[in-house]
Amino acid sequence: MLFLAREDGQGLVEYALLIAFVAIAVVIIVTVFGHQLELLFTTITDCLPDPDPSACFNS
Repeated sequence: MLFLAREDGQGLVEYALLIAFVAIAVVIIVTVFGHQLELLFTTITDCLPDPDPSACFNS
């Protein structure tokens, strides 16, 4: 009897694992830096109507 290794779904499983690892990394990053990200996006959205950069960012 000849047994051949079946690798039909191997590529799909590898892509699924890669997507799962990326999703886990994103959740960890958002958990760790969530407050800073919230402040950053709040600052950006508050400054969009006012194009004066000196009023929005402390450079």
